[in-house]
Amino acid sequence: MTIRHFPRCKIRIAFARRATLVCLLLWMVSPAAIAQGFEKPLQNIDEDITAFAFGPDGRIVYGVNRPFKTKQYDLEHDDIWVQDAGGKRRRIFVGEKFTQGNAPFTYSVNSFRWSPNGRRILAELFVATVDETGKTQDSTQTLVLEDTGKEVKGGGNEKLIKDAGDGTWLLDNTTIVYLTEVVKPKVLYSFRYLNLTGGPSGPVFEGRTFLDAVTLPRTNEAMAVERDRNLTGPPRLQRLELLAQDDHELATLEGYSGGLSLSPLGDKIAYYIDKEVLEVRSMNDLTQSTRLRIGLGVFHWADDQRILLKRAIEKKSGDLVWIDVPPLVSSAKEAAPVIQPTPISLFRGLTFRDFAFSSDGRLLGVIAPGRRNLAIYSAVGR
Repeated sequence: MTIRHFPRCKIRIAFARRATLVCLLLWMVSPAAIAQGFEKPLQNIDEDITAFAFGPDGRIVYGVNRPFKTKQYDLEHDDIWVQDAGGKRRRIFVGEKFTQGNAPFTYSVNSFRWSPNGRRILAELFVATVDETGKTQDSTQTLVLEDTGKEVKGGGNEKLIKDAGDGTWLLDNTTIVYLTEVVKPKVLYSFRYLNLTGGPSGPVFEGRTFLDAVTLPRTNEAMAVERDRNLTGPPRLQRLELLAQDDHELATLEGYSGGLSLSPLGDKIAYYIDKEVLEVRSMNDLTQSTRLRIGLGVFHWADDQRILLKRAIEKKSGDLVWIDVPPLVSSAKEAAPVIQPTPISLFRGLTFRDFAFSSDGRLLGVIAPGRRNLAIYSAVGR
């Protein structure tokens, strides 16, 4: 975000995001074949995409950068669109019409999360609000929408869930569990919940703090890395039942630097133990593990045997490479040796800002920097 001062106290608040969202079918296709190039895209959408997510039924929700002007400010309020499985698109949320109190604010969509039944959407927003003195205050807030675009208000009749990040749905499609920052900047978090049928939000695992968490698909459970508020003890891997608020400690970690992620079948969990090394553990036998020196980046599981790594941190552009996960070995007595895998380049080394797989692993979406076009490619038969 940039803020520029103009005569008569005018402020420009803008998010510079020029991106392309490309969706590719990735099923029974080798990495080498994917790396060879692409045919003519099946579809093109000429928009400036800020975030996207695949739905459980083949739909895609995506945010579109929308700047607009007021008498005092130049703002950004992203629109939200949904494309159905047949390619038909409709705008479900007009950002320029969205208001929240009297203070001017600007926002960009960080991410989306579909409910299990595909009828509701969480939109995580990065919000900058201007106070009476002209200063801005940044925050992460979450907007709840029906898939039609109707706003769903939570406790206190608020349009936004304040200080809410990494929100997820429980299986009832009504309860939201999210993280709120308790040690800044972005060091430790606590869990809170909100039930949309009524009542204010409340704590989950009250008094405890966590570095990161990831939910287990089709359950009310999550894997989380817990650490005490004083950061004196080691990080501990926990299995949490979010509804009953039960927990089970699984392992003490040598270190933790982010990236907590479960494989599609849920039988492996991966995370960075430092800025270079990714550790992968078996969920069936936590003494089975491997360590890969791949460098810090953003990764997603393609299947239970390989990951796709963006060799850059979040919101920065980097190339995409396949990383094969070798067989896990017993490490009950000592740490597994660090392996240097051979990365396989995807898209001939072009860089991308963001990417994600669909839940069935057959689709891959990528956002490229500096371009607006959203293209959908088929990779079937490559």
